[in-house]
Amino acid sequence: MQALKKILPILINRYFLVSIGFVVWMLFFDQRDYFQQKASGEELKKLETSTKYFNDEINNTKSQLNNLQNSGTSIEKFARERYLLKREGEEVYIFEDTSSKKTTTEEKK
Repeated sequence: MQALKKILPILINRYFLVSIGFVVWMLFFDQRDYFQQKASGEELKKLETSTKYFNDEINNTKSQLNNLQNSGTSIEKFARERYLLKREGEEVYIFEDTSSKKTTTEEKK
């Protein structure tokens, strides 16, 4: 009872009530409430990781381009792998992975 008499004036204090109301308003009802801030932070982290990924891809592509511009053998290798080019009198055999096709046809059924 004595503790209630000490705490009750603090709880009835208008400054305390206004402060509690302000905190509740900012957490739940404001345009930029806590939950929206948390979602925005998560989205920002995803965008930063995707930015890092794309910057790495740009650097890899630049190094491949530099390698292709400076080496004739790498140009031939690139053309053979990417565009299936061959030399005169050469035969090229292409093997397709049939196990991946079976799984895609099984999924359709």
